[in-house]
Amino acid sequence: MDPLEHQLLDVNGITLSLYSAGPVQGRPLWLLHGFPECWHSWRQQIGPLAAAGYRVLVPEMRGYGKTSAPHAVAAYDLISVCADIQAAMDALGHTDACVIGHDWGAPVAWHLALLEPRRVKAVVGMAVPFGGRPKQPAIETIRHLYAGRFHYILHFQQPGVAEQEMDADIPRTLRMMMHNTSAAVAKDFFLQEKPAGAGLFDAMQDPGELPAWCDAEAFAVYLRTFARRGFYGALNWYRNFERNWQRTAALADKRIEQPALFLLGDKDPVGTLEAYTLKHMPTRVPLLEQHLLSDCGHWLQNEQAEQVNRYLLDFLHRHYVVQAR
Repeated sequence: MDPLEHQLLDVNGITLSLYSAGPVQGRPLWLLHGFPECWHSWRQQIGPLAAAGYRVLVPEMRGYGKTSAPHAVAAYDLISVCADIQAAMDALGHTDACVIGHDWGAPVAWHLALLEPRRVKAVVGMAVPFGGRPKQPAIETIRHLYAGRFHYILHFQQPGVAEQEMDADIPRTLRMMMHNTSAAVAKDFFLQEKPAGAGLFDAMQDPGELPAWCDAEAFAVYLRTFARRGFYGALNWYRNFERNWQRTAALADKRIEQPALFLLGDKDPVGTLEAYTLKHMPTRVPLLEQHLLSDCGHWLQNEQAEQVNRYLLDFLHRHYVVQAR
């Protein structure tokens, strides 16, 4: 990996930890990680993107690592998290940007495209598609569909419940999450039927070892991300579906008009959860390009790094060239 720079920015009422690489004069690419990951989940993209001439910026998102983790659950709604990145762009003098997000980072990227139609010139989402603002908060739909049954998002709602389980053995938690939503298991293994009172990892597999795409050195960075304060801040992202819905009312009728790329693994359970959104996504994102990555689970930028990098560089070459026109 190219030499990395690190800085702490005081923006939007928090301290944002930011890693960067590539030429300072290069056009900015923001890489936004998901759950339960860290900035280092982009380790296989940073070098190739920087080598292509881009200024690559990789924040630790709110609640993660060296970035602030406010105590209040309401501090983690999408608009607040978007404002962290917008304020960082302002602080760095970015008048244009491409935003690339995976997992929870994808909704942030999609909404930055809506909020910043002039500054965000192109957008990429991985794993989580964009379907516009739903008719009701997504958590209400999940509660209805999974009444009396386990769903991990429902399990995450009550502060302290999931933390107790996940914080008890952080290496095991990360290992289990990596394995049970990857191509190493059947596509919907993570979504198997369980009673409402089940634990997150009940009936899951503990592989006892790291996946081939995350060596011990990389895993140590993940561990450091959560070692000091556990998963509380990261889980709070899941506790804001109602607040997200309320705060995005002004965006309800907006479409993402910028060139957009969406990547999904063929064995990612999110593809099952978001089947309806995937079907209707082109109506909300008219300039959309989509690709399904073969033999790939949820962690596509590491499970299939070469495929991801190829699609990213091709998309950027056509829609976000190194030197602005």
